[in-house]
Amino acid sequence: MLDSVWSRLLVALEPRMQVTALESWVRPCRLVALDADHLRVAAPNDFVRDWLARHHLDALRAAARDVVGGDPRVTIEVNREAPRFVAPAARVTSAPAPLDGEALASRYTFGDFVVGHSNHFAQAACHAVADLSGTYNPLFIYSGVGLGKTHLLHAVGHEIARLHPSLRLLYLSCEHFTNELINAIRYDRTAEFRAKYRTIDLLLIDDIQFISGKERTQEEFFHTFNDLYEGHKQIVVSSDSPPKEIPDIEDRLRSRFEWGLIADIQPPDFETRVAILKKKAETGHVGLPDAVADFIATRIKANIREMEGSLTRMIAFCALNGREMSVDLAQEV
Repeated sequence: MLDSVWSRLLVALEPRMQVTALESWVRPCRLVALDADHLRVAAPNDFVRDWLARHHLDALRAAARDVVGGDPRVTIEVNREAPRFVAPAARVTSAPAPLDGEALASRYTFGDFVVGHSNHFAQAACHAVADLSGTYNPLFIYSGVGLGKTHLLHAVGHEIARLHPSLRLLYLSCEHFTNELINAIRYDRTAEFRAKYRTIDLLLIDDIQFISGKERTQEEFFHTFNDLYEGHKQIVVSSDSPPKEIPDIEDRLRSRFEWGLIADIQPPDFETRVAILKKKAETGHVGLPDAVADFIATRIKANIREMEGSLTRMIAFCALNGREMSVDLAQEV
């Protein structure tokens, strides 16, 4: 009975929610109880529960009125018995199995990521992936240059390596993937190439937009994606644009990027930019006057990497020339 009511509820939600929102947030849930005028919906994790409660509770209530009549209450809880990511049998090891990818940068962790309104959604989605809930697969993150998508990919890798050291994870750029494929073709090692990428537990691939126009790379990545997805392995991808705006890629690959959750990162607001500068100064054990932080955050608005680079130059200049950090110096440097 509950499954039947839930199916009707999903149908009733279709005109009230965008398709992507319905698929990403509601469909992974299930109805666990229907007591008189009270519907209890179980979400797969805290993130989904909180997001539904904040953004889609009114739509759920309206759909419930259509399905069961009256004015029923709808509450959302976490299903603590939800199936999780299927991990391989544990091995006696204290570190991730070594793979020939790119090293994770030690400075790119969740603890070092400053969360603001512009990036909260993407950061929370990455946390959910690192929790291995299996809810968002693939996770596709996109943003402009220097806004933190690479940081989040590394943070997911660090967190999973810390919590699940037996899992085999691989982080690399799209360019690295392409170059490995070229070498595999050149030296007749495509079987080894495929075995490497299709037997991992977590694939983190950066700047996937560079797959544009590379037919053979797209073909290999398509089959790699399919093998990992069908094996319930997690895929996280970053890009400088959403899937529909990446030119010269096959429709079948584009559709797979859209299967899971798409999260964007916007340029940070003034307060978040100041917090990022303060965090970087604190990490480097450097005192940063408020006026200087405000000046840099006002001057550089759309690129966190550039903003941090400006602060690094100031710190170096002060150390080498014995100068005090000030707004006047910031204007010079």
